Amino acid sequence: MKQFTKKLSVIALATMTLACTATADNTVQNAPKYAADVPASLITPNSVDTKYAGELTFVDGFPTDETLEKSYDFLDTARAVELFESGMATASMYAMLHGHAEIGFEANKTVGVTEQLMDARSLWLTPNTTTPYIHTEIDVKNGPVVVEIGSPVIAIVDDAYFKYVGDIGAANPADRGKGGKYLIVGDDYKGEIPEGYIVMNTNTYRHWLIIRAVKLPGQTLEQSLTAFKNGFKMYPLADAANPEPNEFVNLSGKKYNTIHATDASFYNELNEVIQYEPAGSGDPEMLGLARAIGIEKGKPFNPDERMQGILKEAAALGNAAGRAIMYKPRDPDVYFYPDRQWFSPLAAGSHEFIDANGARSIDDRVGFHFYATGVTPFMVKPMIGKGSVYEIATTDNSGEMLDGGTTYSVTLPGPIPARAFWSFMVYDNHTRSILETDQKTGGVDSMKEGMKVSEDGTVTIFFGPKAPAGQENNWVQTMPGKGYNVLLRLYGPEQEWFDRTWKPSDFIPVK
Repeated sequence: MKQFTKKLSVIALATMTLACTATADNTVQNAPKYAADVPASLITPNSVDTKYAGELTFVDGFPTDETLEKSYDFLDTARAVELFESGMATASMYAMLHGHAEIGFEANKTVGVTEQLMDARSLWLTPNTTTPYIHTEIDVKNGPVVVEIGSPVIAIVDDAYFKYVGDIGAANPADRGKGGKYLIVGDDYKGEIPEGYIVMNTNTYRHWLIIRAVKLPGQTLEQSLTAFKNGFKMYPLADAANPEPNEFVNLSGKKYNTIHATDASFYNELNEVIQYEPAGSGDPEMLGLARAIGIEKGKPFNPDERMQGILKEAAALGNAAGRAIMYKPRDPDVYFYPDRQWFSPLAAGSHEFIDANGARSIDDRVGFHFYATGVTPFMVKPMIGKGSVYEIATTDNSGEMLDGGTTYSVTLPGPIPARAFWSFMVYDNHTRSILETDQKTGGVDSMKEGMKVSEDGTVTIFFGPKAPAGQENNWVQTMPGKGYNVLLRLYGPEQEWFDRTWKPSDFIPVK
């Protein structure tokens, strides 16, 4: 019976072949009775030349084995590059928390303070050296955590994916600088919430709490930090009856790293976050990209030799893209002035990087997290005379990269619209941390004694390897052979900054 069926199949196949012999142009001699008018845009040619994968070949629309391999290599590379960009915020938060854990920080206990300010020995993304940083890790994996504030502060809580959770202190409507007891509660907590707390809900376990102590009139910096320490407590809610004392660590001058990787080890950092955090706590699109290259919660991440090569390539491309976006933006909307080089990825005024049409500016998000830390609406929507604004320069007035061996001048026309003060900081193009020089401050601010200021308030600052004669107090040191970028901060910006009637000069080479 099987032999008879086989013979019938052979006869049927031969008959069909004779009846439907294909012509050279792949059409069938006997056209089907039921045929559509197929647009050419639906037909895949047997050979297609591409820029990134070379020739792709098909047999009547079906990819050949070689094309299948090329297609999957391209897909995996493209997804890994996109993950590098969209996962940058997550890796940045991981690096911040991990860097402090490596020097002995314990979540819910240790508090870091730069009591003598920051300098280039600590690797941070674009810190300042004018005000002290206070920060700690909050981890709610084992239950809610209490944060007690007893002095005026400005503080934010960001989650494990660098998403904004809430403000603590002056920017919180329930606090307004008076202080209070905050309770950080994870979504998976099933217990009761006691009364008397300012509650913040979150869907991740790990968080970064970054704090700035507010210096009251008549207080010294040391007094404001002492008042903060005396009024601050942080402990698990379960230990509220008898909490352990917090440990305050002076971080000034300490050598450690809080900046995410830019090679293939970047993907290991992402994997650490995905494995630790609750399932589904991250953005589904980002988690999907991670899953596509082998990073999935509850499973080991062990890329084979092929995937290791792809991740190396993707990290190189992703890093290059991040640097292109940040150092030479192509979006005209990020520039503050039509005739200047100053820009910011926050120029659109959204901490979620959403424009007026509801679209997310992907480049703005990449640029910000490549360059900076701390996400809060307060940062991007300052009020006149309050908060701070930021302008970035990476090139001179002709669009050329800033060169550490060249001397430049930058003029801030008077009166400078900063009610509190203003500052310049210089950062290394590789690390985006403070440029390593012989100047501890890595910049200059308006509080510097001896600075030359014109009668109308105009100030000219010089950037270069040596100070021009007589300009030592108006000078920021750079290093020959080192590229750098500059951040201008205005604290308490005035109306003239908002309406753009005031603008700094570009970096102008001094002949």
